[in-house]
Amino acid sequence: KEPVLISGTDGVGTKLVVAKMVDKHDTIGIDCVAMCVNDIAAQGAEPLFFLDYIACGKNDPALLEQVVSGVADGCVQSEAGLIGGETAEMPGMYDEDEYDLAGFAVGVAEKSAIVDGSGITAGDVLIGLPSTGVHSNGFSLVRKALFEQAGYTVDTVLPELGGAKLGDVLLTPTKIYVKTLRPLFKAGVVKGVAHITGGGFFENIPRSVPDGLCAKIEKAAVRTPAIFRLLQAEGNISEHDLFNTFNMGVGMTIVVSRGTADRALETLRDSGTAAYVLGEIVRGDEKVALC
Repeated sequence: KEPVLISGTDGVGTKLVVAKMVDKHDTIGIDCVAMCVNDIAAQGAEPLFFLDYIACGKNDPALLEQVVSGVADGCVQSEAGLIGGETAEMPGMYDEDEYDLAGFAVGVAEKSAIVDGSGITAGDVLIGLPSTGVHSNGFSLVRKALFEQAGYTVDTVLPELGGAKLGDVLLTPTKIYVKTLRPLFKAGVVKGVAHITGGGFFENIPRSVPDGLCAKIEKAAVRTPAIFRLLQAEGNISEHDLFNTFNMGVGMTIVVSRGTADRALETLRDSGTAAYVLGEIVRGDEKVALC
């Protein structure tokens, strides 16, 4: 009745460097789509369409085909139309084997159903939706900690990572949460959503919490994958910096009333998402508190 267009744009940062190191380019496009559509989904919007932009030093059709195949996969996952894109060959700006990738998504939401956090009150419950790993931010720190300081390579196999190659673990695509969130939006139970990207918990969760309220998170409740513990150990990264840079295993947070929390968790688990309670909303001026 009152459609509102909601848009988002993003890239994948220096995760592209890892893709180049591994010579694997068929998933990085999923990351690009995910970073855009997850942002608009955090406001209750359904993605409509996506466009990509690739800048490169030299047009390598085989490589770009891999990149765009990932973009197409991401659009299928998010049910967004891939309606176009642009490839710019820029010698002198990029080396022949270098490229950059960015994207732009537009979605739509009913004005009355936009999720803006305004209805959040003390006593509400904060739920975490698991990430698939590092996703697509913090990779400058990842590369410094694991490659420069620890001396690992993308082919290093570590028992704590389940015997997988480090490069493959790092290139795990960002999870797309569009379909996961859809039934919750339809049920009208979601009061606030935060997409945990660059800035981690401390910079993203406050966007979904009104002034005068604080998301009190139980650190012991956070289900942190081994890759983050490895980063902390090898990079000598403080706990605060970890939670201020990475998603720590939580790709999205949602806020629901205490009375609908069990229903929301059941709905998420029915869709295959192992969501769990991270904490609650309390009165306070910090916006985020790790306890």
